[in-house]
Amino acid sequence: MNPESVFLRALEPSDLSLLIEIENEYEFWKYSNRTEPFSEKLLKVYLEQQHQDIFQAKQKRYVLSDAQKSLLGFVDLFDFEPLHRRAGVGIVIHKDKRGMGLGKKGLQLVDSHCREYFNIHCLFANIARENKRSLHIFESCGYQKIGIKKAWNFYEGSFHDEFLYQKLFY
Repeated sequence: MNPESVFLRALEPSDLSLLIEIENEYEFWKYSNRTEPFSEKLLKVYLEQQHQDIFQAKQKRYVLSDAQKSLLGFVDLFDFEPLHRRAGVGIVIHKDKRGMGLGKKGLQLVDSHCREYFNIHCLFANIARENKRSLHIFESCGYQKIGIKKAWNFYEGSFHDEFLYQKLFY
């Protein structure tokens, strides 16, 4: 797959089955502070609320898609603060599409979108120390590690550090 043919699009009702699959990947619960799967009903309601604008909802999820409108992954904006011109960003790529440069492309797309449409000055990400793939993607897109939250999250029987990354747009 050519990452150059990838774009961001809105979530559609037809994305529900893959939304359920990706949201309920057990491997990622530890990074999103979850202890149980999301129900189909809850995710349907979430989809129905996606029409809200980021200034109202303070968050937005985009689908990383290709020319066939396939769902390749998600890019999330959260904790949006228009006054301070900042938002958190997270990305997840479908398990069958990892290792193809899509995470980096998705992050580049959302960076541009935020600057152009939301007047964002700062994007930030919280990344677990052991999440090497995410650390590499964010660093390759110009995010800088600005802090460490020691023993921040508890999973797999122990505490884990979390890094805070930031990208400023001047």
